[in-house]
Amino acid sequence: MAIAGDPDILTDFMAPPNGTVDGNFFTYTGMRVILQDEPKNFTVLKATSAEFPALNGQSVSYAVLFFTPGTINPPHTHPRSAELLFLVGGTLEVGFVDTKNNLFTQTLQSGDMFVFPKGLVHFQYNADSENPAIAISAFGSASAGTVSIPSTLFATNIDDNILALSFKTDVATVQKLKASFAPKP
Repeated sequence: MAIAGDPDILTDFMAPPNGTVDGNFFTYTGMRVILQDEPKNFTVLKATSAEFPALNGQSVSYAVLFFTPGTINPPHTHPRSAELLFLVGGTLEVGFVDTKNNLFTQTLQSGDMFVFPKGLVHFQYNADSENPAIAISAFGSASAGTVSIPSTLFATNIDDNILALSFKTDVATVQKLKASFAPKP
């Protein structure tokens, strides 16, 4: 059995090998940008151990999600953590599918919270065609990971025949889907 998660540390925090530890080490300013300019597209700002090294060993991370009207955070998973989403403003349609293929959905209003269990496929959608939505997600891992289902399937080199058989369709349809995920020149 494989178990993925953050290791327990034996110190208060993990200091950088050749860096100075002061208040700056424990401060992350990368979220300020969302307060300055409203994004034009769906935007995720993350504070994981990759962006904020002070989180190493702390088993926490954070994301701010900005949904312009009508945008979606496509189906995805976090293999190393559950996600606790707090809706700051707007409305969101959210849902996840459990291991028995049961779909759990909810329409969230400002101030609501929703938990997406660890490793399960889930999504968020701003169905409002006029107003944005903003949410904050907390994770129980400094590196929760994100596996986007559409890009994992259609932006990688999985054989077209395998995908066609899996989705009970033809290769031409798979190729059309893959073309929509190809990098734009």
